[in-house]
Amino acid sequence: MTSKSYWLICAVPFVMQIAFAEPPQNIQSRSEQKTFYLHQDDGALTLQQAIDRALQNNPEISIALHEVEANAGLKRQASAIPNPELGYLLEDLHKETRTTTVQLSQPIELGGKRAARMEAAQRGADIADEALRAKRIEIRTEVVGAFYTVLAMQERYRIAQSSLELAERARNIAAKRVAAGKVSPLDETKARVARSAAQVELSQANSDLINARFRLAALLGIGEPDFDTVRGEVDDLPALPAWSTVQAQVGQSPEVIRARLEFERRRALVAVERSKRVGDLTLTIGNKRDETLGRDQTVIGLSIPLPLFDRNQGSLHEALSRSYAANDELTAVRVRAENEIRREYQRLKTAHEEATLYRSEILPDATTAYQAATKGFEYGKFDFIDVLDAQRTLFQAESQYLRSLSEAHIAAAEIERLTGAAGTTK
Repeated sequence: MTSKSYWLICAVPFVMQIAFAEPPQNIQSRSEQKTFYLHQDDGALTLQQAIDRALQNNPEISIALHEVEANAGLKRQASAIPNPELGYLLEDLHKETRTTTVQLSQPIELGGKRAARMEAAQRGADIADEALRAKRIEIRTEVVGAFYTVLAMQERYRIAQSSLELAERARNIAAKRVAAGKVSPLDETKARVARSAAQVELSQANSDLINARFRLAALLGIGEPDFDTVRGEVDDLPALPAWSTVQAQVGQSPEVIRARLEFERRRALVAVERSKRVGDLTLTIGNKRDETLGRDQTVIGLSIPLPLFDRNQGSLHEALSRSYAANDELTAVRVRAENEIRREYQRLKTAHEEATLYRSEILPDATTAYQAATKGFEYGKFDFIDVLDAQRTLFQAESQYLRSLSEAHIAAAEIERLTGAAGTTK
């Protein structure tokens, strides 16, 4: 729950004094209510359905797929053998003395050029494949975050509706008591203000819910939501693995893998540039017709460039420098990935501990205190300020519990993204 809803807590105390003239009933803790689970079958979207749809329809994944296909074309082209060249040569225009030559020339690559080129293309294809995998993991993580945001906004909207109903009831009771001369007209004014504040909060909650649903829909690859609600159990905390287990997966991070593949591609490009230092052999074979001699002659030739001036020094130097840079980038990416994983793990651990504490101790105690204060006020044993304090504590605990649950799920999804552990079978 965002801090925007906290202002409602300040308005509710004015309502509570009137609304609790009759004893409240059926007050339960959140763990008993299980309000996060929407028991609806029609128009409800589950997390797995959202992930499956996003992996099938998200346009960013489609872009990555096209890149994979493009690299498949590069691999095919890299394996191609140079085309032969057909030549025709006419010497002298006089029929009695002219000669005509038809020849076929075939370049023969030396120095391992074709093998080096194919290796570099394969490394590029590997990078494209890994980019596709990483994009699927990234989209899955974003879907998880958007899904639980919608769940939280649905809960916030439900709470805002309940607050508005309470404020409306309090305003009616206040009007009756003012008419009966039992309370000051100021209490009725406060009740009206609280009712208006509750209406504003409900409107804001509805707006935030709509925005959250549209963000989730965009990740699914659709223009607007075609689902009414999302259905899930936020109360089920994600598992908290041991740090050593998570740390051991740093090498499987998509960012680390891509950096390693880029380093391998750069090394392959070095081999490509080095192979260019060796000139290619051109084999020529043909037939020459000499009209003066009145017969045909076989023509065979070999040619190879002499590396006197251009030995591809500059391109080789560039390729080597870029390979060194790629190696340094791999080290930097690995350090950065471990730091990010450590940060998200600490985020998950903190949220996990907070949510567990709120569920097991704080919320039950706050609910008990709230019930006791309300009952005591009814019998004149407590001041209403005690009811207000208990109510404020319960509201804050509810909001913090909701925030901790969302943080835990989002952090767990981020760890899966950073370690490459997210399930992406589609």
